[in-house]
Amino acid sequence: MKIFLTGKPGIGKTTCLLRIARRLPKGVQTGFFTREIRQQGQRIGFEIETFDGLRRTLAHVKFPGPFRVGKYGVNVEALEEVVTYLDQQNRAKKTAVFIDEIGKMESLSPTFCRWVEKVLAQAPIVVATIALRGNAWMNALKQRPEVELVELTPQNRDTLCHQIGKRIEIAVRWKGMEEKE
Repeated sequence: MKIFLTGKPGIGKTTCLLRIARRLPKGVQTGFFTREIRQQGQRIGFEIETFDGLRRTLAHVKFPGPFRVGKYGVNVEALEEVVTYLDQQNRAKKTAVFIDEIGKMESLSPTFCRWVEKVLAQAPIVVATIALRGNAWMNALKQRPEVELVELTPQNRDTLCHQIGKRIEIAVRWKGMEEKE
């Protein structure tokens, strides 16, 4: 089961991904999510955090080039550190992998791109957010036959998020991924 959540910026893709991940027993999920860094009500960057707490700054208005997306300098090394860490855990084959997000910033890293391809090939369950508009690599990911692309809108986001969460819960139980106590 490989589900990509897409939609306009600010529609709730990350919120949906986190709601789904939090429905699962601890230890079943791996991967990362992003958070906005805000200062005085203004977004000034993005932070990336793994489900077990590794946190790095992905992008910031004060970061210098050479990697830039809009007003943000992108810390490709931080992203690569996170995905290398996740890859070394070697949990993708037996867990649900959550990726927030597959976007322009992240696709600047060849290491990230290879990791996403590997996760799609190995993980039994993948839930990812992906930009509505993207580059050729992102568009190719959306066209893969194993990927179910779900577009969130203000009208459907709560219902779809709940339905996808239930499907993931059932798949986790079916695959025997729950952590044994």
